[in-house]
Formats: sequence, C-alpha cells, structure tokens
Amino acid sequence: MQLNQRINAFVALGQEMNEMAQKPELYADLFALTYGHNKWFDQTQVCFALEQWADQLTQRNLEEWLAPYKTEFIGGKTIALVLAGNLPLVGFHDILSSLISGHNILCKSSSKDPVLTKFILEKLMRIEPRFKPFIQWTDGPLKNFDGVIATGSNNSALHFEYYFKNYPNIIRKNRTSIAVLKGDERPEQLSALAQDIFRYFGLGCRNVSKLYVPRGFDFQPFFGAAYAFGHVMQHDKYMNNYDYNKAVYLMGQVPLLDNEFLLLKEDTDLVSPIAVVFYEYYDDPKRLNRHLQSLEENIQCIVGAEPNLCTVDFGQSQCPLLSDYADGVDTLAFMNSL
Repeated sequence: MQLNQRINAFVALGQEMNEMAQKPELYADLFALTYGHNKWFDQTQVCFALEQWADQLTQRNLEEWLAPYKTEFIGGKTIALVLAGNLPLVGFHDILSSLISGHNILCKSSSKDPVLTKFILEKLMRIEPRFKPFIQWTDGPLKNFDGVIATGSNNSALHFEYYFKNYPNIIRKNRTSIAVLKGDERPEQLSALAQDIFRYFGLGCRNVSKLYVPRGFDFQPFFGAAYAFGHVMQHDKYMNNYDYNKAVYLMGQVPLLDNEFLLLKEDTDLVSPIAVVFYEYYDDPKRLNRHLQSLEENIQCIVGAEPNLCTVDFGQSQCPLLSDYADGVDTLAFMNSL
C-alpha cells in the first residue's frame, strides 16, 4: 500500500470511531463486553477515547503529522507491541505509528483490554483489507520481530530492557502528570483541571496526580469545581479505592482535605493513589521550575497557565495531538530508523 492509501484508511476509521461515540446504542454489546472485562472501561470513558481519536484521525491532521518526514516510509519491518491496558485504546498511537509507516505489527494485548483495541483493528481491516497481512496478535512469547515498543510499570520495564536488549526498542516506564497553580485561577480553569484529574478515573500517565500550590492557597474553589465529577461516587471500584485510602490515612492520623469522593493530601511524592491527589506548597516559582526539571523523567505533562513552566493548558492533558509523543520519544522517528 502507498502512504496515501494508509492515510485514507485511518481517516475512514476515524469517521467510524466518531459514529461509535455518537451512537453508542448501536454498539451496546461491544461496550457491555468491554466493561465486563474491565470495570474501569465504562461507556463514558470509552466514548471519550473514541472521540479523541476521531478528532485526530483527519486527513489534515495525519498529513501535518507526517509532513516532517520528507520521504515515504520504507516500512517492511515487524514491530512487536506490548500494549498497556490502563486506559481505553491507550496503545493505539503505537499501532497507528507502526502501520502508517508501512510496518507490520505483532501485538500482545493487555489482559485489561482484550476486546476494544482488537475490535478497532478489525474495523480497520474491513475498511482496508490490505492491512490484514500487516496485523498479528499473540498470547505467547514474542518471536520474529525487528523492533519493539513495550509499555508497563517501572518493574516490568526492567524485564523489558533485559529481554529486548538486542532489539531496537522504546521501553516506557511509569510517569504521571502534575499541575502548577498560582492561586488566581478562574472557575472555568479549575473545572478544566478537574477533568485532568478525574478523566479515566485518574488511571493514566496524563492524569494530574499532584498539585503544586502557593503557600496559603485556598482549596475551596477547587473543591467547588470538582463537584461536577461527583458521579464517580456511583462507580464501585473508584469508591472502593477512596474508602480504602481514607481508612488507611485516618488510621495513621494523616491530615486530609476531603469532599467525600476525593482526598487531598500534602505529600512530596508525585504519584498518588486512586481517589487521592497530593499537593505541595511552593514559595518561589523559579525554585519550583528547577525542582521540576530534576523530576523531568517522571513527569508526562505539567498542566497550568504559566507558559514558561507548563506544557499543557487546563483541561487538555487527556487530549494529546498526534505529535504529543509519550515520554517525549518520537515514535515516527523510531519507525523511520528501522
């Protein structure tokens, strides 16, 4: 297939993903099956992921994304993809990058996402049957590949680095996102920040798990904005985490700020448990900037309105562009290098 044919296929896929999000009643069985395998993948979260991909899979977006690569990809290699399963379609960017480059993919799905990603790739193969020889799935050991992209925890990354040391690779570890507040945020900015926290129940590396706030910061306006997400109280798995973490902290006599579905805890760590957001006070923005630079390898996004410090505006952490590469590693450049 030529590059323009691959682009056209993904544009058509984006249109079908948009239909799935806009007419979920037509896909009720799929959403029920997906939710049955993973209670974090409820219809609202899945439809949001589909909408985000539909927005990106347009002719213009794909062509602009590919434009810096002057020649058509040579392709022809096999890329092993060890897919994560913490969010709906979380591995789709790696799939897209591989296939749009003309490579084959050998996918190992996460046990947390055995349904949705396969369904989307089946749609792609119906749109463009010539993709069929390019796509393989395996439940066993990965064999006969030329490069690998593997995503997991810090512990699993150690195993990946050893196992794939003889292959060109991208190994992704744990990261999280933070927000830097100045204390003068408008209500709409705080509402957008709440989306950065609660989208996907806080399970993604682009979810805000830590707030840096000026000393004397008033949390009440933030809690007011967060109440729009009170529907998480209807989600059993989320509230089980809330109840467990609250009990542990209370038994340890840890001071908390609490609105009955989100806990705020002063803590120097970056990564907070589900239903908890850590916060830390700062006095000097320049000193904070230096501190965050020292933590660069652990941070995916810095949310906020300060252009010299923040990388993502409020409400946009879960709306990455095609060129917003995970961990800042250019996946297309990796594909071109094989």
